[in-house]
Amino acid sequence: MSRLAQIAIPATYMRGGTSKGVFFRLEDLPEACRVPGRARDRLFQRVIGSPDPYGKHTDGMGGATSSTSKCVIISPSARPDHDVDYLYGQVSIDTDFVDWSGNCGNLSTAAGAFAIHAGYVPAGPDGVRVVRIWQANIGKTIVAHVPVADGAVQEAGDFELDGVTFPAAEIVLEFLDPADEGEDGGAMFPTGNLIDELDVPDALVAGGRLKATLINAGIPTIFVNAADLGYSGTELQGAVNDDPAALKRLEALRAIGAVRMGLIGSVQEAARRQHTPKIAFVAPPADHATSSGKTVAASEIDLLVRALSMGKLHHAMMGTAAVAIGAAAAVPGTLVNLAAGGGARRSVRFGHPSGALTVGAEAQQIEGVWAVAKAIMSRSARRLMEGRVLVPAGSFEAAD
Repeated sequence: MSRLAQIAIPATYMRGGTSKGVFFRLEDLPEACRVPGRARDRLFQRVIGSPDPYGKHTDGMGGATSSTSKCVIISPSARPDHDVDYLYGQVSIDTDFVDWSGNCGNLSTAAGAFAIHAGYVPAGPDGVRVVRIWQANIGKTIVAHVPVADGAVQEAGDFELDGVTFPAAEIVLEFLDPADEGEDGGAMFPTGNLIDELDVPDALVAGGRLKATLINAGIPTIFVNAADLGYSGTELQGAVNDDPAALKRLEALRAIGAVRMGLIGSVQEAARRQHTPKIAFVAPPADHATSSGKTVAASEIDLLVRALSMGKLHHAMMGTAAVAIGAAAAVPGTLVNLAAGGGARRSVRFGHPSGALTVGAEAQQIEGVWAVAKAIMSRSARRLMEGRVLVPAGSFEAAD
């Protein structure tokens, strides 16, 4: 039996938006984990408690959901006009895999606050501190407006965020130029179309044809009409996540869309790119109940959106997917825009399983190509625990 001691690594456990993750300063990581590679992946997996065939994360900091199986590295930025670099890893729950292909918009909120907690950005006088973040996964700039008081981040407040039980201080996020140029240099709409028709097996969708809006903004996302999948758009998690056949069908559709977007070369590659793209279904507004039991009237929202993350319906909405929703809603003729009633718009309020969220985005067409300068939304963040996270010695040093 091994008697190796555990290794203690300084870390902070934070909520950002409707997600939670373990935050590290780059310089606090073991040397082998300060660079990309298998050692870093193994460390983050052991911190979270993955891969866990039981799907519980009992022996780690994860919460066995896509919203709580996350690790973040923050470091001072050498990039001009940026304060910190923010690198995000989505840890798979039950498979040996860490996905670095995208950003977490919810934890982007916590990244701004952590930059001040970690001493990278001075709190300064009372007010709002602007933290310019370089999102290293996708090469984009995020500007966080973080409230500060008494020389520290102000965490308490009365801002309420659907999907989070308790109020906190509001943090405004700006996602600058959120369209992801992607690995092949494509535009916000990688196919050049606002609506595509995907060829799919009849077993997945009757007729073998499915309309979709494919967009790279915030995070690559595949939008389809809820009705085309037999949904209303008011579904809560159990209606989808307790249906293995539906999850399998939605994952198959995600893989087909990913190939059409040029993100992967074949549907078989989707298993190694679980974090991106997302798949979401949209519907016109309707009266419905949220997961907390609150009733939302159709008149309170512009449309309904349900999105999947890491193969399961999200309990609220991923922040990056919210950016994609805002960008798509701003472009007349997309499925998202049509579900919201069509026409030009500068913001959209959409219903999700936990409530509603407003995202602002302005789109313009330049020489026939659509672009969004920035998307804006409000979230909140809070430290839940800070100190040291323990991992067994030998859990990453012998990485191959």
